[in-house]
Amino acid sequence: MAPLAQPVPPPSAAAPRPAPAPHPAPDPHPAQDPHPCPTGRSLPAGLPRPTAPPPAETRLRRLTPQLHAAVMGTAVLGTAGAGLPLAGLPGVRTACTAVWALALLALAVLLPARAAHWARHPDRARAHLLDPAVAPFHGCLAMALTSVGGGALVVGRDWLGTGPAVGLATVLWTAGMVAGLVVAVGIPYLMVVRHPMEAPSPVWLLPVVAPMVSAATGPLLAPHLPAGQARGTLLAACLGLFGVSLLAALLILPPVFARLVAAGPPPLPATPALLLVLGPLGQSATAAAALAGAAPDVPYGRVLAVAYGLPVLGFALLWLALAGALVMRARRRGMRFGLSWWAFTFPVGTCVTGLEGMARLTGLVVLDGAAVALYALLVAGWLAAAQGTVRGLLSGSLPAGPAPAPGGPAPGTARTR
Repeated sequence: MAPLAQPVPPPSAAAPRPAPAPHPAPDPHPAQDPHPCPTGRSLPAGLPRPTAPPPAETRLRRLTPQLHAAVMGTAVLGTAGAGLPLAGLPGVRTACTAVWALALLALAVLLPARAAHWARHPDRARAHLLDPAVAPFHGCLAMALTSVGGGALVVGRDWLGTGPAVGLATVLWTAGMVAGLVVAVGIPYLMVVRHPMEAPSPVWLLPVVAPMVSAATGPLLAPHLPAGQARGTLLAACLGLFGVSLLAALLILPPVFARLVAAGPPPLPATPALLLVLGPLGQSATAAAALAGAAPDVPYGRVLAVAYGLPVLGFALLWLALAGALVMRARRRGMRFGLSWWAFTFPVGTCVTGLEGMARLTGLVVLDGAAVALYALLVAGWLAAAQGTVRGLLSGSLPAGPAPAPGGPAPGTARTR
């Protein structure tokens, strides 16, 4: 009987296994971002994930325009506090000036960082412009410039002197005004031609409210210009910026409220953004009071400012109560910290400055009391946002956006009704 044939081992088993090739060093500038998108969207499977990239380079690549909201919120904390009736107490104005100086320092750090981000990571910078959830935050840069510039004239002159403060304010206001007009046109253009249609969101207000901040801070420069054509041109430009921002905001607010009523509360991480609606409301009241104060010879200027400002601030307080209730609901349901928490600061601060302006025009003590109460809320919001931001920056989890809400629908690019 013939012997049974023995099975031949496969070549892979018979031949010795070759030594593994050394793993190539990771590309310090990968074509795809190895970190999550600031909007919390997950990356597709299969993307290369380099090991141990340089931490400084990683943080620079992940830098987002949302961080300018921290500058805005800190600047308004200083300028709004200086307008309160309590500002005459010992140490209060000094504290407000120190807070403004902190905002100026943060702006001085962020401006070159953003410039380096555009120079070294233009792919991510362009991706931010094309992301409908991130692009509106480019308006925060313009508002950071103008808010810090306005604070230079309100409190910064105490430490800088009048001359340097006016020069700094002029440079920052001019740059912020130009940047605000660019984003007020450019971001809505991208929303029309490049961004997929999404549900109306309060963040849509960020680009169009930037000119209103310029309109509110521009009148502070008027006393330092010669009377006549120069001063009149500045105030006329501020009135034009007022109209640009107000009418654009009026186009956005109705669909935002309609979406809230029809679809219910937003996802937990996006809930603080509801307070962004306060921005155009409080800032327009602030601008109306500032324009009336800078042009006292305009007939019925003060009357028109009060007739506009008080009803708008009344609605702002109503929206604050509604948004605050929804934020508390989201917090009870597990809302965690994100850069959206800075919405607790600048929008609320604009309502404080609006109430202060109306109090100056009317002399009503009740408006001063309301401004003080709202300022206490502003301080609490700033402390919460600043604590979370510092902790996130030190731990390396920031700059990054909040994660998607648990159980929410998967992100998509389809147009919605």
